[in-house]
Amino acid sequence: MRQRFEGSAHLIRLAVVAAAFVLLFLLIRRAVVPAGFGQYGHFRPAALKEIAAREPVFAGREACAGCHDEIVQAKDKGPHAHVGCEACHGALAVHANDPSALKPTLPVPLHLCPTCHEADAAKPKSFPQVASLTHSGGASCVECHNAHQPKL
Repeated sequence: MRQRFEGSAHLIRLAVVAAAFVLLFLLIRRAVVPAGFGQYGHFRPAALKEIAAREPVFAGREACAGCHDEIVQAKDKGPHAHVGCEACHGALAVHANDPSALKPTLPVPLHLCPTCHEADAAKPKSFPQVASLTHSGGASCVECHNAHQPKL
């Protein structure tokens, strides 16, 4: 029986080194990973309080309709009815609270429209798609399409 364990010193050293790595990993993990991590999946419990304390940056469709009802009604009759105003115009809570505090900038259609409508084989065939480089010859999308009620 003694002969079996005589040549196993290298295995014992390997086990000690492996145990040292595991211990080092656990110490580093304890120092780096925040307390409470994993309580709600891969989220820090304190993150919920931090997020709730932030000032909202999006106003929502109702805030836009308060002043721009005619545009919202026109948009709601077209294919972009399900798209929120701030998806294209950006976060506008500051503008909704005080219109003089922030003047919204109009999006650049040649950059914005392809974000959703660039041809992609992964999109449903019924979804309007274009190859933006060849579709317009470099012209802006709004030269032929009304953004709030685009032609299909």
